[in-house]
Amino acid sequence: MCRNIHTLHNFEPAATDDEVHAAALQFVRKISGSTKPSKANAEAFDRAVIEIAHVTRHLLEDLVTNAPPKNREIEVAKLKERSRQRFAQV
Repeated sequence: MCRNIHTLHNFEPAATDDEVHAAALQFVRKISGSTKPSKANAEAFDRAVIEIAHVTRHLLEDLVTNAPPKNREIEVAKLKERSRQRFAQV
C-alpha cells in the first residue's frame, strides 16, 4: 500500500497538491488498515487525509537543503532501470 508514497522534497518543479494529497491518502490507508473506510469512519478518514496533506505541505515548504533540486524525469528513469534489473529474467 505505501509503495505509492515517494519522496516529495527537493524536486524541481515542487511537489503538486495532487502528489501531496496522494501521499497523505496512502499514509492514512496504511495507518487505518483500510483502502476504503466504512460510512461510519469516512468523515474521520477524509479529515485525516486533509490534515496530513496540510501538514505535509508545510513540512515541504520549511525543509532546507544545500543539494541541487532533483529532476523528476531522471528520477523516474532511475526507478524504471532498478525495476528492470530487479525483475529481469536470468
